[in-house]
Amino acid sequence: MLSRINLLQATLFKSSELILRSMSTKRKCAFVDGKWVGAASGKTFPVMNPVDCSIIENVPDMDAADTKEAINAAHKAFQTFRKTTAKERSDLLRSWYNLMVKHSEELAEIMTKENGKSLDESRAEIRYGNSFVEWFAEEARRINGEVLQSPVKNRELLLIKQPVGVSAFITPWNFPHAMITRKAGAALAAGCTCVIKPSEDTPLSALALASLAEEAGFPAGVINVLTTSTENSVAVGQELCSNPKVRALSFTGSTAVGKTLYKQCADTMKRLSLELGGNAPYIVFESADVNLAVSGAIASKFRNSGQTCISANRFFIHSKIYDEFVCKFMTKIESEIQMGDGSKKGNTHGPLIKSSQLKIVSDLVNDAKAKGATVHCGGKPLTELGPLFYAPTVITDVTKSMEIYAKEIFGPVAVIHKFDDEDDVIQRANETPVGLAGYFFSRDISQIFRVARNLEVGMIGVNEGLISCAEAAFGGVKESGIGREGSSHGIDEYVNIKYLCIGNVNH
Repeated sequence: MLSRINLLQATLFKSSELILRSMSTKRKCAFVDGKWVGAASGKTFPVMNPVDCSIIENVPDMDAADTKEAINAAHKAFQTFRKTTAKERSDLLRSWYNLMVKHSEELAEIMTKENGKSLDESRAEIRYGNSFVEWFAEEARRINGEVLQSPVKNRELLLIKQPVGVSAFITPWNFPHAMITRKAGAALAAGCTCVIKPSEDTPLSALALASLAEEAGFPAGVINVLTTSTENSVAVGQELCSNPKVRALSFTGSTAVGKTLYKQCADTMKRLSLELGGNAPYIVFESADVNLAVSGAIASKFRNSGQTCISANRFFIHSKIYDEFVCKFMTKIESEIQMGDGSKKGNTHGPLIKSSQLKIVSDLVNDAKAKGATVHCGGKPLTELGPLFYAPTVITDVTKSMEIYAKEIFGPVAVIHKFDDEDDVIQRANETPVGLAGYFFSRDISQIFRVARNLEVGMIGVNEGLISCAEAAFGGVKESGIGREGSSHGIDEYVNIKYLCIGNVNH
Protein backbone atom coordinates (compact mmCIF):
# COMPACT_ATOMS: atom_id res chain seq x y z
CA MET A 1 0.00 0.00 0.00
CA LEU A 2 2.79 2.39 0.95
CA SER A 3 4.65 1.77 -2.31
CA ARG A 4 1.46 2.50 -4.28
CA ILE A 5 1.08 5.83 -2.41
CA ASN A 6 4.72 6.68 -3.11
CA LEU A 7 4.21 5.85 -6.78
CA LEU A 8 1.10 8.03 -6.90
CA GLN A 9 2.95 10.90 -5.23
CA ALA A 10 5.82 10.58 -7.69
CA THR A 11 3.39 10.58 -10.63
CA LEU A 12 1.60 13.65 -9.29
CA PHE A 13 4.94 15.41 -8.76
CA LYS A 14 6.03 14.68 -12.33
CA SER A 15 2.67 15.87 -13.65
CA SER A 16 2.85 19.12 -11.70
CA GLU A 17 6.44 19.61 -12.90
CA LEU A 18 5.27 19.21 -16.51
CA ILE A 19 2.42 21.68 -15.93
CA LEU A 20 4.79 24.23 -14.44
CA ARG A 21 7.21 23.72 -17.31
CA SER A 22 4.45 24.16 -19.88
CA MET A 23 3.35 27.39 -18.19
CA SER A 24 6.85 28.86 -18.32
CA THR A 25 7.08 32.19 -20.14
CA LYS A 26 10.59 31.44 -21.39
CA ARG A 27 10.71 31.08 -25.17
CA LYS A 28 13.50 30.92 -27.73
CA CYS A 29 11.52 31.14 -30.99
CA ALA A 30 9.92 34.11 -32.69
CA PHE A 31 6.13 34.40 -32.57
CA VAL A 32 4.39 34.92 -35.92
CA ASP A 33 0.75 34.27 -36.81
CA GLY A 34 0.13 32.40 -33.58
CA LYS A 35 3.08 30.01 -34.10
CA TRP A 36 6.51 29.74 -32.49
CA VAL A 37 8.89 29.76 -35.44
CA GLY A 38 12.52 30.10 -36.42
CA ALA A 39 13.98 32.30 -39.14
CA ALA A 40 13.43 31.04 -42.68
CA SER A 41 17.23 31.12 -43.07
CA GLY A 42 17.68 28.92 -40.00
CA LYS A 43 20.08 31.50 -38.53
CA THR A 44 20.16 32.40 -34.84
CA PHE A 45 22.05 34.88 -32.67
CA PRO A 46 23.04 34.79 -29.00
CA VAL A 47 21.44 36.76 -26.19
CA MET A 48 24.10 37.72 -23.64
CA ASN A 49 24.03 38.31 -19.91
CA PRO A 50 25.79 41.69 -19.45
CA VAL A 51 27.03 40.68 -15.99
CA ASP A 52 29.58 38.25 -17.42
CA CYS A 53 28.85 38.24 -21.20
CA SER A 54 27.79 34.58 -21.03
CA ILE A 55 25.21 33.29 -23.52
CA ILE A 56 21.71 32.94 -22.05
CA GLU A 57 19.94 31.67 -25.16
CA ASN A 58 20.08 31.63 -28.96
CA VAL A 59 17.05 33.08 -30.76
CA PRO A 60 16.03 33.31 -34.46
CA ASP A 61 17.71 35.94 -36.59
CA MET A 62 14.72 37.16 -38.60
CA ASP A 63 15.28 39.14 -41.78
CA ALA A 64 13.20 41.34 -44.09
CA ALA A 65 11.44 38.35 -45.67
CA ASP A 66 10.43 37.04 -42.23
CA THR A 67 9.24 40.53 -41.37
CA LYS A 68 7.03 40.65 -44.44
CA GLU A 69 5.43 37.36 -43.35
CA ALA A 70 4.70 38.81 -39.93
CA ILE A 71 3.20 41.96 -41.46
CA ASN A 72 1.00 39.86 -43.74
CA ALA A 73 -0.19 37.83 -40.75
CA ALA A 74 -0.98 40.99 -38.80
CA HIS A 75 -2.79 42.50 -41.79
CA LYS A 76 -4.93 39.39 -42.23
CA ALA A 77 -5.74 39.28 -38.51
CA PHE A 78 -6.66 42.95 -38.56
CA GLN A 79 -9.58 42.32 -40.92
CA THR A 80 -11.27 40.41 -38.10
CA PHE A 81 -9.78 42.02 -35.00
CA ARG A 82 -10.89 45.49 -36.08
CA LYS A 83 -14.50 44.30 -35.79
CA THR A 84 -14.22 43.10 -32.20
CA THR A 85 -16.12 45.05 -29.59
CA ALA A 86 -14.39 47.29 -27.10
CA LYS A 87 -15.57 44.92 -24.37
CA GLU A 88 -13.93 41.94 -26.10
CA ARG A 89 -10.63 43.80 -26.47
CA SER A 90 -10.85 44.98 -22.88
CA ASP A 91 -11.35 41.41 -21.67
CA LEU A 92 -8.35 40.17 -23.67
CA LEU A 93 -6.13 42.92 -22.26
CA ARG A 94 -7.37 42.21 -18.75
CA SER A 95 -6.56 38.50 -19.16
CA TRP A 96 -3.09 39.42 -20.44
CA TYR A 97 -2.58 41.75 -17.49
CA ASN A 98 -3.68 39.09 -14.98
CA LEU A 99 -1.18 36.62 -16.45
CA MET A 100 1.59 39.22 -16.29
CA VAL A 101 0.84 39.75 -12.61
CA LYS A 102 0.79 35.99 -12.01
CA HIS A 103 4.17 35.53 -13.73
CA SER A 104 5.73 38.77 -12.48
CA GLU A 105 8.64 37.14 -10.69
CA GLU A 106 9.61 35.01 -13.70
CA LEU A 107 9.35 38.05 -15.99
CA ALA A 108 11.64 39.97 -13.61
CA GLU A 109 14.18 37.16 -13.57
CA ILE A 110 14.25 37.02 -17.37
CA MET A 111 14.76 40.78 -17.53
CA THR A 112 17.59 40.79 -15.00
CA LYS A 113 19.41 38.08 -16.93
CA GLU A 114 19.30 39.80 -20.32
CA ASN A 115 19.35 43.46 -19.23
CA GLY A 116 21.51 43.32 -16.10
CA LYS A 117 19.41 45.55 -13.83
CA SER A 118 18.82 44.38 -10.27
CA LEU A 119 15.88 42.16 -9.46
CA ASP A 120 14.30 44.95 -7.45
CA GLU A 121 14.53 47.27 -10.44
CA SER A 122 13.20 44.55 -12.74
CA ARG A 123 10.26 43.93 -10.41
CA ALA A 124 9.52 47.66 -10.42
CA GLU A 125 9.57 47.73 -14.23
CA ILE A 126 7.27 44.71 -14.44
CA ARG A 127 4.76 46.46 -12.18
CA TYR A 128 5.11 49.64 -14.24
CA GLY A 129 4.80 47.82 -17.56
CA ASN A 130 1.83 45.77 -16.38
CA SER A 131 0.04 48.96 -15.35
CA PHE A 132 -0.19 50.08 -18.99
CA VAL A 133 -2.04 46.94 -20.01
CA GLU A 134 -4.37 47.34 -17.04
CA TRP A 135 -4.90 51.01 -17.94
CA PHE A 136 -5.65 50.38 -21.61
CA ALA A 137 -7.92 47.45 -20.76
CA GLU A 138 -10.05 50.09 -19.07
CA GLU A 139 -9.54 52.80 -21.71
CA ALA A 140 -10.63 50.44 -24.51
CA ARG A 141 -14.24 51.03 -23.53
CA ARG A 142 -13.85 54.80 -23.60
CA ILE A 143 -12.86 55.30 -27.24
CA ASN A 144 -15.86 57.46 -27.96
CA GLY A 145 -16.87 59.52 -30.97
CA GLU A 146 -18.79 62.79 -31.12
CA VAL A 147 -22.16 64.07 -32.27
CA LEU A 148 -21.72 67.54 -33.79
CA GLN A 149 -24.18 70.39 -34.11
CA SER A 150 -25.05 70.66 -37.81
CA PRO A 151 -25.22 74.06 -39.54
CA VAL A 152 -27.92 72.63 -41.81
CA LYS A 153 -31.35 71.51 -40.56
CA ASN A 154 -31.63 68.18 -42.39
CA ARG A 155 -28.13 66.86 -41.64
CA GLU A 156 -26.61 64.85 -38.80
CA LEU A 157 -22.85 65.13 -38.27
CA LEU A 158 -20.85 62.44 -36.49
CA LEU A 159 -17.19 61.72 -35.72
CA ILE A 160 -16.24 58.08 -35.15
CA LYS A 161 -12.87 56.60 -34.22
CA GLN A 162 -11.48 53.56 -36.03
CA PRO A 163 -8.19 51.62 -35.64
CA VAL A 164 -5.47 52.67 -38.06
CA GLY A 165 -4.40 49.11 -38.90
CA VAL A 166 -1.19 47.13 -38.48
CA SER A 167 1.10 48.86 -35.97
CA ALA A 168 4.84 48.22 -35.80
CA PHE A 169 6.89 48.73 -32.65
CA ILE A 170 10.66 49.04 -32.44
CA THR A 171 11.54 48.91 -28.76
CA PRO A 172 14.74 49.50 -26.75
CA TRP A 173 16.77 47.36 -24.36
CA ASN A 174 16.66 49.63 -21.31
CA PHE A 175 12.97 48.95 -20.54
CA PRO A 176 12.28 45.76 -22.51
CA HIS A 177 8.93 45.04 -20.82
CA ALA A 178 7.38 48.46 -20.29
CA MET A 179 8.19 49.90 -23.72
CA ILE A 180 6.25 47.06 -25.34
CA THR A 181 3.24 47.15 -23.02
CA ARG A 182 3.00 50.94 -23.27
CA LYS A 183 2.70 50.71 -27.05
CA ALA A 184 0.86 47.42 -27.50
CA GLY A 185 -1.68 48.14 -24.78
CA ALA A 186 -2.87 51.27 -26.58
CA ALA A 187 -2.81 49.75 -30.07
CA LEU A 188 -4.70 46.60 -29.05
CA ALA A 189 -7.27 48.63 -27.12
CA ALA A 190 -7.97 50.59 -30.32
CA GLY A 191 -8.35 47.39 -32.39
CA CYS A 192 -4.97 47.41 -34.15
CA THR A 193 -2.74 44.39 -34.66
CA CYS A 194 0.98 44.46 -33.83
CA VAL A 195 4.40 43.53 -35.16
CA ILE A 196 7.03 43.97 -32.45
CA LYS A 197 10.77 44.18 -33.03
CA PRO A 198 12.48 44.19 -29.64
CA SER A 199 16.12 45.15 -29.18
CA GLU A 200 18.60 42.47 -30.14
CA ASP A 201 19.98 42.79 -26.61
CA THR A 202 16.73 41.96 -24.79
CA PRO A 203 14.40 39.83 -26.94
CA LEU A 204 13.54 37.30 -24.24
CA SER A 205 11.28 39.72 -22.36
CA ALA A 206 9.32 40.35 -25.55
CA LEU A 207 8.95 36.62 -26.22
CA ALA A 208 7.75 36.09 -22.65
CA LEU A 209 5.06 38.73 -23.22
CA ALA A 210 4.02 37.00 -26.44
CA SER A 211 3.78 33.69 -24.59
CA LEU A 212 1.40 35.23 -22.05
CA ALA A 213 -0.59 36.93 -24.82
CA GLU A 214 -1.05 33.54 -26.47
CA GLU A 215 -2.27 32.10 -23.17
CA ALA A 216 -4.59 35.09 -22.71
CA GLY A 217 -6.37 34.14 -25.93
CA PHE A 218 -5.35 36.78 -28.45
CA PRO A 219 -6.18 35.47 -31.95
CA ALA A 220 -3.36 34.35 -34.24
CA GLY A 221 -1.63 37.22 -36.00
CA VAL A 222 -2.83 39.93 -33.62
CA ILE A 223 0.51 40.00 -31.77
CA ASN A 224 3.75 39.08 -33.57
CA VAL A 225 7.32 39.27 -32.21
CA LEU A 226 10.39 39.25 -34.45
CA THR A 227 13.83 38.65 -32.96
CA THR A 228 16.61 40.22 -34.99
CA SER A 229 20.37 40.56 -34.72
CA THR A 230 22.27 43.81 -35.15
CA GLU A 231 23.15 42.74 -38.69
CA ASN A 232 19.51 42.37 -39.75
CA SER A 233 18.00 45.21 -37.70
CA VAL A 234 18.40 47.84 -40.43
CA ALA A 235 16.71 45.70 -43.10
CA VAL A 236 13.90 44.73 -40.75
CA GLY A 237 13.39 48.37 -39.76
CA GLN A 238 13.27 49.41 -43.41
CA GLU A 239 10.61 46.79 -44.15
CA LEU A 240 8.48 47.97 -41.22
CA CYS A 241 8.81 51.58 -42.44
CA SER A 242 8.29 50.99 -46.16
CA ASN A 243 5.61 48.28 -46.15
CA PRO A 244 2.26 49.95 -46.97
CA LYS A 245 0.33 47.42 -44.87
CA VAL A 246 1.92 48.91 -41.75
CA ARG A 247 -0.13 52.00 -40.93
CA ALA A 248 1.54 53.13 -37.70
CA LEU A 249 5.06 52.92 -36.36
CA SER A 250 6.17 53.60 -32.80
CA PHE A 251 9.83 53.79 -31.85
CA THR A 252 11.67 54.44 -28.61
CA GLY A 253 15.39 55.10 -28.97
CA SER A 254 17.97 57.63 -30.08
CA THR A 255 17.15 60.82 -31.92
CA ALA A 256 19.50 59.86 -34.76
CA VAL A 257 17.72 56.57 -35.44
CA GLY A 258 14.33 58.24 -34.96
CA LYS A 259 15.12 60.74 -37.72
CA THR A 260 16.08 57.90 -40.06
CA LEU A 261 12.83 56.06 -39.39
CA TYR A 262 10.89 59.30 -39.85
CA LYS A 263 12.35 59.67 -43.34
CA GLN A 264 11.76 56.02 -44.23
CA CYS A 265 8.09 56.26 -43.26
CA ALA A 266 7.45 59.32 -45.45
CA ASP A 267 6.66 57.39 -48.64
CA THR A 268 3.76 55.55 -47.03
CA MET A 269 2.60 58.43 -44.80
CA LYS A 270 2.43 56.31 -41.65
CA ARG A 271 1.14 57.45 -38.29
CA LEU A 272 4.30 58.03 -36.24
CA SER A 273 5.03 58.02 -32.52
CA LEU A 274 8.67 58.72 -31.71
CA GLU A 275 10.05 58.86 -28.16
CA LEU A 276 13.64 59.90 -28.66
CA GLY A 277 16.71 61.07 -26.79
CA GLY A 278 16.76 63.36 -23.79
CA ASN A 279 19.24 65.52 -21.92
CA ALA A 280 17.26 66.22 -18.78
CA PRO A 281 18.19 69.24 -16.63
CA TYR A 282 17.94 68.81 -12.85
CA ILE A 283 17.75 72.19 -11.14
CA VAL A 284 17.89 72.72 -7.39
CA PHE A 285 16.94 76.26 -6.34
CA GLU A 286 17.98 78.01 -3.16
CA SER A 287 14.61 77.45 -1.46
CA ALA A 288 14.61 73.68 -2.13
CA ASP A 289 14.57 70.95 0.48
CA VAL A 290 18.13 69.73 -0.11
CA ASN A 291 17.56 66.28 1.38
CA LEU A 292 14.54 65.76 -0.86
CA ALA A 293 16.51 66.98 -3.87
CA VAL A 294 19.37 64.57 -3.11
CA SER A 295 17.01 61.60 -2.78
CA GLY A 296 15.30 62.54 -6.04
CA ALA A 297 18.69 62.88 -7.75
CA ILE A 298 19.73 59.36 -6.74
CA ALA A 299 16.50 57.91 -8.11
CA SER A 300 16.50 59.94 -11.30
CA LYS A 301 20.20 59.67 -12.17
CA PHE A 302 21.11 56.12 -11.22
CA ARG A 303 18.00 54.09 -12.02
CA ASN A 304 19.03 51.31 -14.40
CA SER A 305 22.63 52.52 -13.91
CA GLY A 306 21.80 55.78 -15.67
CA GLN A 307 20.52 54.05 -18.81
CA THR A 308 17.19 55.84 -18.90
CA CYS A 309 15.89 58.32 -21.47
CA ILE A 310 14.47 60.61 -18.77
CA SER A 311 17.47 60.23 -16.49
CA ALA A 312 18.75 63.48 -14.94
CA ASN A 313 21.72 64.39 -17.10
CA ARG A 314 22.76 67.96 -16.25
CA PHE A 315 22.63 69.03 -12.61
CA PHE A 316 22.37 72.75 -11.85
CA ILE A 317 22.66 73.57 -8.13
CA HIS A 318 22.26 77.04 -6.65
CA SER A 319 25.60 78.32 -5.36
CA LYS A 320 24.29 78.85 -1.80
CA ILE A 321 23.47 75.14 -1.36
CA TYR A 322 25.98 73.72 -3.85
CA ASP A 323 28.52 72.36 -1.35
CA GLU A 324 25.81 70.90 0.87
CA PHE A 325 24.17 69.16 -2.08
CA VAL A 326 27.40 67.68 -3.45
CA CYS A 327 28.44 66.40 -0.02
CA LYS A 328 25.07 64.79 0.74
CA PHE A 329 24.78 63.42 -2.80
CA MET A 330 28.12 61.61 -2.56
CA THR A 331 27.30 60.31 0.92
CA LYS A 332 24.04 58.84 -0.39
CA ILE A 333 25.80 57.24 -3.37
CA GLU A 334 28.23 55.59 -0.99
CA SER A 335 25.54 54.31 1.38
CA GLU A 336 22.77 53.32 -1.05
CA ILE A 337 24.36 52.07 -4.26
CA GLN A 338 25.77 48.57 -4.34
CA MET A 339 27.05 47.50 -7.76
CA GLY A 340 27.05 43.85 -8.77
CA ASP A 341 25.17 40.94 -10.30
CA GLY A 342 21.53 42.06 -10.17
CA SER A 343 20.31 38.56 -9.46
CA LYS A 344 22.23 38.50 -6.15
CA LYS A 345 20.59 39.83 -3.01
CA GLY A 346 21.84 43.20 -1.81
CA ASN A 347 23.01 44.48 -5.20
CA THR A 348 21.09 47.57 -6.26
CA HIS A 349 22.66 48.40 -9.61
CA GLY A 350 24.02 46.29 -12.44
CA PRO A 351 26.33 46.69 -15.44
CA LEU A 352 25.94 48.70 -18.60
CA ILE A 353 24.25 46.82 -21.41
CA LYS A 354 27.21 46.24 -23.75
CA SER A 355 30.80 47.14 -24.46
CA SER A 356 29.95 49.97 -26.87
CA GLN A 357 27.94 51.67 -24.12
CA LEU A 358 30.80 51.26 -21.65
CA LYS A 359 33.20 52.81 -24.15
CA ILE A 360 30.92 55.83 -24.70
CA VAL A 361 30.69 56.51 -20.96
CA SER A 362 34.42 55.93 -20.38
CA ASP A 363 35.43 58.18 -23.28
CA LEU A 364 33.20 61.02 -22.06
CA VAL A 365 34.59 60.87 -18.53
CA ASN A 366 38.21 60.52 -19.69
CA ASP A 367 37.84 63.50 -22.03
CA ALA A 368 36.46 65.62 -19.18
CA LYS A 369 39.29 64.59 -16.84
CA ALA A 370 41.91 65.34 -19.47
CA LYS A 371 40.46 68.85 -19.92
CA GLY A 372 40.45 69.71 -16.22
CA ALA A 373 37.17 68.45 -14.75
CA THR A 374 37.14 67.30 -11.12
CA VAL A 375 36.07 63.70 -10.47
CA HIS A 376 34.80 63.38 -6.90
CA CYS A 377 34.07 59.65 -7.00
CA GLY A 378 34.09 56.80 -9.51
CA GLY A 379 35.31 57.74 -12.95
CA LYS A 380 36.40 54.25 -13.96
CA PRO A 381 35.16 50.78 -14.92
CA LEU A 382 34.78 48.25 -12.10
CA THR A 383 36.51 45.34 -13.85
CA GLU A 384 36.64 43.33 -10.63
CA LEU A 385 32.84 42.99 -10.84
CA GLY A 386 32.65 42.14 -14.53
CA PRO A 387 33.49 43.44 -18.00
CA LEU A 388 30.66 46.02 -18.25
CA PHE A 389 30.42 47.64 -14.81
CA TYR A 390 31.12 51.35 -14.38
CA ALA A 391 31.44 53.08 -11.03
CA PRO A 392 28.86 55.68 -9.93
CA THR A 393 30.58 58.96 -10.79
CA VAL A 394 30.26 62.60 -9.79
CA ILE A 395 32.01 65.29 -11.88
CA THR A 396 32.25 69.05 -11.38
CA ASP A 397 34.11 71.93 -13.07
CA VAL A 398 32.82 70.84 -16.48
CA THR A 399 33.15 73.40 -19.28
CA LYS A 400 31.69 73.70 -22.78
CA SER A 401 34.98 72.48 -24.26
CA MET A 402 34.30 69.02 -22.83
CA GLU A 403 32.26 66.50 -24.82
CA ILE A 404 30.26 65.50 -21.75
CA TYR A 405 28.88 69.04 -21.36
CA ALA A 406 26.18 68.65 -24.02
CA LYS A 407 25.90 64.88 -24.44
CA GLU A 408 23.26 62.51 -23.11
CA ILE A 409 25.51 60.25 -21.04
CA PHE A 410 23.32 57.13 -20.60
CA GLY A 411 25.45 55.87 -17.74
CA PRO A 412 25.94 56.33 -13.97
CA VAL A 413 27.69 59.70 -14.29
CA ALA A 414 26.38 62.90 -12.69
CA VAL A 415 27.74 66.21 -14.00
CA ILE A 416 27.10 69.03 -11.52
CA HIS A 417 27.13 72.74 -12.37
CA LYS A 418 26.71 75.81 -10.15
CA PHE A 419 24.32 78.70 -10.85
CA ASP A 420 23.11 81.93 -9.21
CA ASP A 421 20.35 83.34 -11.41
CA GLU A 422 16.98 81.80 -12.36
CA ASP A 423 16.85 83.26 -15.88
CA ASP A 424 20.41 82.12 -16.52
CA VAL A 425 19.81 78.53 -15.42
CA ILE A 426 16.65 78.24 -17.50
CA GLN A 427 18.57 79.47 -20.54
CA ARG A 428 21.30 76.90 -19.87
CA ALA A 429 18.73 74.16 -19.33
CA ASN A 430 17.07 74.97 -22.65
CA GLU A 431 20.24 75.24 -24.76
CA THR A 432 19.86 71.78 -26.25
CA PRO A 433 17.98 70.55 -29.34
CA VAL A 434 16.11 67.92 -27.33
CA GLY A 435 13.43 68.30 -24.68
CA LEU A 436 12.10 65.11 -23.16
CA ALA A 437 12.05 65.56 -19.38
CA GLY A 438 13.25 68.03 -16.79
CA TYR A 439 13.33 68.28 -13.00
CA PHE A 440 13.56 71.11 -10.52
CA PHE A 441 13.23 71.56 -6.77
CA SER A 442 11.81 74.68 -5.16
CA ARG A 443 9.48 75.68 -2.31
CA ASP A 444 8.58 79.01 -3.94
CA ILE A 445 5.13 78.53 -5.48
CA SER A 446 5.47 81.44 -7.91
CA GLN A 447 8.84 80.11 -9.04
CA ILE A 448 7.37 76.62 -9.51
CA PHE A 449 4.77 77.85 -12.02
CA ARG A 450 7.20 80.25 -13.68
CA VAL A 451 9.95 77.67 -14.24
CA ALA A 452 7.52 74.91 -15.23
CA ARG A 453 6.16 77.10 -18.02
CA ASN A 454 9.60 78.16 -19.25
CA LEU A 455 11.44 74.82 -19.39
CA GLU A 456 11.37 73.46 -22.96
CA VAL A 457 10.55 69.82 -22.18
CA GLY A 458 7.51 67.58 -22.51
CA MET A 459 7.50 66.34 -18.91
CA ILE A 460 8.56 67.94 -15.64
CA GLY A 461 9.15 66.58 -12.17
CA VAL A 462 8.66 69.30 -9.55
CA ASN A 463 10.15 68.25 -6.22
CA GLU A 464 10.10 64.70 -7.60
CA GLY A 465 12.71 62.52 -9.31
CA LEU A 466 10.46 59.71 -10.57
CA ILE A 467 7.58 60.87 -12.77
CA SER A 468 6.42 57.98 -14.99
CA CYS A 469 3.01 56.33 -14.61
CA ALA A 470 0.32 54.90 -16.90
CA GLU A 471 -2.02 57.80 -16.19
CA ALA A 472 0.43 60.44 -17.50
CA ALA A 473 1.12 61.46 -21.11
CA PHE A 474 4.73 60.46 -21.86
CA GLY A 475 6.63 62.28 -24.61
CA GLY A 476 8.88 65.16 -25.51
CA VAL A 477 9.24 68.35 -27.54
CA LYS A 478 11.81 69.58 -30.06
CA GLU A 479 14.02 66.67 -31.22
CA SER A 480 12.85 64.38 -28.42
CA GLY A 481 10.06 63.10 -30.63
CA ILE A 482 6.41 63.37 -31.57
CA GLY A 483 3.27 61.87 -30.09
CA ARG A 484 2.38 60.75 -26.57
CA GLU A 485 2.27 57.37 -24.87
CA GLY A 486 0.23 56.36 -21.85
CA SER A 487 -2.75 58.32 -20.49
CA SER A 488 -6.02 58.69 -22.37
CA HIS A 489 -4.00 60.34 -25.17
CA GLY A 490 -1.98 57.18 -25.85
CA ILE A 491 -4.80 55.67 -27.89
CA ASP A 492 -4.92 58.75 -30.14
CA GLU A 493 -1.82 57.45 -31.93
CA TYR A 494 -3.72 54.35 -33.10
CA VAL A 495 -7.09 55.67 -34.23
CA ASN A 496 -8.33 57.60 -37.25
CA ILE A 497 -11.17 60.07 -36.86
CA LYS A 498 -13.79 59.54 -39.56
CA TYR A 499 -16.34 62.25 -40.27
CA LEU A 500 -19.89 61.17 -41.22
CA CYS A 501 -22.27 63.67 -42.83
CA ILE A 502 -25.79 62.19 -43.08
CA GLY A 503 -27.93 64.36 -45.31
CA ASN A 504 -31.61 64.66 -46.07
CA VAL A 505 -32.70 63.53 -42.64
CA ASN A 506 -36.41 64.14 -41.99
CA HIS A 507 -36.96 65.67 -38.56
